[in-house]
Amino acid sequence: MTVLVWSAAALVTGFILDRCFGDPEGFPHIIRLIGALIAGLEGLLRRLLPATEHGERVGGVLLVVLVALVCTAVPLLVLAVGYAIFAPAGYAIESFLCYQLLAAKTLKLESMKVYHSLQADDIEGARAHVSMIVGRDTAVLDRAGITRAAVETVAENASDGVGAPLLFIMVGGAAVGCLYKAVNTMDSMVGYKNEAYLNFGRAAALTDDVFNFLPSRLSALLMVAAAYLVRLDGKRAFAVWKRDRHNHESPNSAQTESACAGALGVRLAGPATYGGVIHEKPFIGDDLRPIRDADIVDANQLMYASSALALVLAILFRAVCLGVVLLATL
Repeated sequence: MTVLVWSAAALVTGFILDRCFGDPEGFPHIIRLIGALIAGLEGLLRRLLPATEHGERVGGVLLVVLVALVCTAVPLLVLAVGYAIFAPAGYAIESFLCYQLLAAKTLKLESMKVYHSLQADDIEGARAHVSMIVGRDTAVLDRAGITRAAVETVAENASDGVGAPLLFIMVGGAAVGCLYKAVNTMDSMVGYKNEAYLNFGRAAALTDDVFNFLPSRLSALLMVAAAYLVRLDGKRAFAVWKRDRHNHESPNSAQTESACAGALGVRLAGPATYGGVIHEKPFIGDDLRPIRDADIVDANQLMYASSALALVLAILFRAVCLGVVLLATL
């Protein structure tokens, strides 16, 4: 019971630390360690297994299993030892882990670099900044395309970078949050449909889709509710989410994008260029007005408001769990 209280406090503390500090450049980060583990295991598995379709698929499954085990077992063990020795020590460790698992401040800072460059009419600078947070070709983007790309990134990562890890931490603490970020990082590193990863990355991509299925939808609904809080169009956010939430190759990516597009009253997505090749994608939202620089600011406000609601939901969930434990001990 004591651990439940400390763990809930750690989630709140981690949320506040992320809001204050983000990810300072050069500061050690757990995601970089996870990335190094994934890269190392990928290299080992590719050397050990045959470079055939079957061999690569087996290697991809083993990668998911091994990374998931390590990234759950290690923080779970560290936290168990910390709480067993001295509860405040466990709280401090879990607070730090929660802080590193959330990315709201970094998402805002990186997207606002694009905004400030646009405000200074530095289109090349804006292209350079947006290239750091999107995978598409940015050299071909005009001002509206740059803004749209930044807004889409904030909207999508409102789930991947904030809402989803918050909800996984809510359910199982920082160790389960680490499991989620490991799966999400694997997808970002190997979950591509290209020649190198079509077979090897299949398991990682499918696992990420499963892990994000519920969080992406809950994050979208929280974003709809948040639209009312920040005086955006909550009614349209819900309507566009219902209509366009599947307008993406991924079953999850359009969930928060559609809610954000509706709340802002703009149209997102559509054709995008990758590696010099135009990929036709469906639009998300309605073209009610031209997209503007300030939509990046509004998207960030929406992201922060929805993450705050996710935190409130997490606290309520933990309070219910604590109440159940208390009743069980009577």
